[in-house]
Amino acid sequence: MARRVINKKRHLGLQQLSAFADTGRTFLGPVKPSKFIIDEESHESVVVGSTVRLLESLDLSSAVGQLLSEAVQAQHNTYRTGASTLLLLVGAWSSAVEECLHLGVPMSLIVSGMSEGLDSCIEEVTSLQVPVHDVFDHIDSTKIFSEVESLNVSLCPFLQMPSDTGLILKERDLKDVASQSLTTCSLSERPVKSAKLFRPQATVGADKNTSQTPQTLRNSLLADSRCRQSVLTHSRHCNREASDQWTSKHGAAAPQTDRCGLGELAVGLSHGDHSSMRLVEGAVRLQHQNTSVCQSSWKMPFMFDISRVFTCCLPGLPEAFSCVCPGYVTVVSMFSATVLEDLQNQPLGVVLIEGDLTENFRHLGFNKSANVQTVLESMKKLQQDSSEELWTNHVLQVLVKFNVNLVLVQGTVSKHLIEKCVHTKRLVIGSVNGSVMQAFAEASGAVQVSYITQVSENSVGRGVSVTFWRSSPLDVGDGISRMAILLKTEGINLVTVVLTDPVTAQMQTKEDRFWTCAYRLHYALKEQKVFLGGGAVEFLCLSHLRILMEQPLNKGDQICSGGLHNTSSWLASSLALYRPTVLKCLADGWHKYLSTVICNTANYSSEFEARTFIQHHLQNATDSGSPSSYILNEYSKLNSGVFNSGISNEPEQIPRVYDIVTPKIEAWRRALDLVLLVLQTDSEIITGSGHTQIKSQESEGFLFV
Repeated sequence: MARRVINKKRHLGLQQLSAFADTGRTFLGPVKPSKFIIDEESHESVVVGSTVRLLESLDLSSAVGQLLSEAVQAQHNTYRTGASTLLLLVGAWSSAVEECLHLGVPMSLIVSGMSEGLDSCIEEVTSLQVPVHDVFDHIDSTKIFSEVESLNVSLCPFLQMPSDTGLILKERDLKDVASQSLTTCSLSERPVKSAKLFRPQATVGADKNTSQTPQTLRNSLLADSRCRQSVLTHSRHCNREASDQWTSKHGAAAPQTDRCGLGELAVGLSHGDHSSMRLVEGAVRLQHQNTSVCQSSWKMPFMFDISRVFTCCLPGLPEAFSCVCPGYVTVVSMFSATVLEDLQNQPLGVVLIEGDLTENFRHLGFNKSANVQTVLESMKKLQQDSSEELWTNHVLQVLVKFNVNLVLVQGTVSKHLIEKCVHTKRLVIGSVNGSVMQAFAEASGAVQVSYITQVSENSVGRGVSVTFWRSSPLDVGDGISRMAILLKTEGINLVTVVLTDPVTAQMQTKEDRFWTCAYRLHYALKEQKVFLGGGAVEFLCLSHLRILMEQPLNKGDQICSGGLHNTSSWLASSLALYRPTVLKCLADGWHKYLSTVICNTANYSSEFEARTFIQHHLQNATDSGSPSSYILNEYSKLNSGVFNSGISNEPEQIPRVYDIVTPKIEAWRRALDLVLLVLQTDSEIITGSGHTQIKSQESEGFLFV
């Protein structure tokens, strides 16, 4: 990785942000090549495949690094997507602010101008929002699947992903493993040919005198293509025989093809990661399998409860073994797995323990009185035996009394107790997620308790079954053999997505990508709206800011005075003077964003070519008189599936791509807030070659400029 030279005569904090952001540029877009991070001292290396994992591996001990890490983590922990967008915009806008300082723009005007500019962009891009029910209207639910030659996804009306990016998943003959592996069926496959990049000379600009409004164009866009039929007949994913074999071997029914699906929405939100989105679609189907939601279409609003979806990572197995199972899949030690021969295929009594299942565990707030002896201590004095042995025997007595063969514990479990339980044909599983516990409580009738002494007949759940998920041992990465097992009960609202990969180092990346797709679909269904994606909203922001730059300051429906209505005549004149410069610097961030996406995913090898390409469409959008109409018009062409890329005259079926609304906007806001925070909190800023110093006043930890 190239080192970036920091110019100490310029703003150090902004330069550090730009340097950190440059490390993650290649993670923007659907093609995310892995990076090797090498420790210079220990020479150990780690493979990362996302912005979040990259920053976790870097030294971010500086104040700026900590702020960046917190912003990215806040975005990731909340939405599981948008971190790459946030990081790149942080770098782009840091450079833009540096340029403003170099040109002598006062800091207060930079802050107010860029904040108001972003707010104006966010308001403008609402015209590119599409209701989810309109997306579902594209699906012809009476059609079944067609065979998939190859899978692809478009990034933009102006940008499609080439066929050699590595994200195009071709169906392979897996007859040798069909009896052991099955991936869920998907409605998101489309028969498409390799997409080409739209060349500028082949793009038709919008008519300046068009009478179509954005709403009219959106309606025509939604009506142009009623369905993209696709039938999957020879793929392993919808092989009924393989599904039956999977059920008999693993005890988990794989979801079958049904007449309801997420089709257009799922493929649009996958951003090229079709394999992960197929698993997400399978999880959605299983969640709604026992409800009346799955009817002739998905027009009605419904929720995808992501809190009841879990992953079980099993490295070392072929990718074809990834699947979706109803119930809870986990791994246990080979020693604990010996009891499954006696317990499988029969209803079991289950006890749910909220805390740790150890002798010394006490709930939060417990205070032991010096004048009170516990029953356990009295027994210890009488029997002169170890307290742990007595406690273990007491636990076994409770389990035998209430005929309990399965214990799920949210915390840790005593190893001695596990050994004793195995000898008495009982299975104890620790470190179980709280939502898993709740799901089993609801389905089995169990009541969660904090201590084993609280167990009663009314708190024991019934009807839980346990079986082997796979009959052979697994090495999950620590060199210790384990067995994968499946726990389920009738009516349980719980789905486990089993993720497999032959390369252990890529397991974390595979899990991250699954959750990214899952959260995209979750928020799309929760908000019931999506953005037209692939750079459309960023392109509209760029076009909108270009128009604002040319408008006079006193225009009533645009940025008026940067939020400073009661300003002096000097500040007002300064605002009028510097406003175009500030907006241009803000627009440069969007320009860099789009050019980076194009360089990462398309046929342009240099940023100069990408910028020329963007500039061509930017000019077309400006000439059309309405950038939003221009974008919707291009998407209308995309929806019809007929394009001329300038390379081939053959029509190409290109599915649309979508972005989720709130996470994207929040990534923009967090990026700009971080840049402006770093700008304002430095006590001294040196700009330009003239060493002009702008000092801020500090009062009680707050800075006033």
